[in-house]
Amino acid sequence: MEQLFEVAKQQPGERKAPPHAPDRWISDLVGTFFDPIIVMPGGWGDTLPDWLKSQITLERLVVNMELTKGKQPTGTDAEATAYLYTASLTAPMTEQWTRIYLYVAGKTLSEFNKGVELPEDIKVDSLSDYDMRELNRLKEWLYRQRTRARQESEKAERRLRKEEIVAKMKEAQPALFDF
Repeated sequence: MEQLFEVAKQQPGERKAPPHAPDRWISDLVGTFFDPIIVMPGGWGDTLPDWLKSQITLERLVVNMELTKGKQPTGTDAEATAYLYTASLTAPMTEQWTRIYLYVAGKTLSEFNKGVELPEDIKVDSLSDYDMRELNRLKEWLYRQRTRARQESEKAERRLRKEEIVAKMKEAQPALFDF
């Protein structure tokens, strides 16, 4: 029997990224610079170091470039570091999340400041498969949270523009709006 279409074979665990529409690509690029940094609620977000904020922007740019190559969008190591930093100040973390935090913070610090690393007694060089899945799950969640915040902001902006247009129309032609 002749096939009408060909199904691409996908390896287990591999995700095919959907084609990235130009509008979405532009939105993601703008989001690279203006999306909020997602932190653990508790009031510690304003204590993020400036170097970490700039590293988040740089890593978001890299992820944005990878989107053009068909990779799946995700949060960055620096974003995970920022979130886990504020989480560690809000409440004690489990041994697993402490290990994940030290791993991702060590990577982020060494990428930002070449040659500077965490002290050997707390440095984590690798994670188990399970811990890596948890880190990736956190980064995916962070990406969804920041894109959701961007979409809600864009929606509120569109609603405000519509209200302004209606208000101008009412002002210009009030008889049309008297029912």
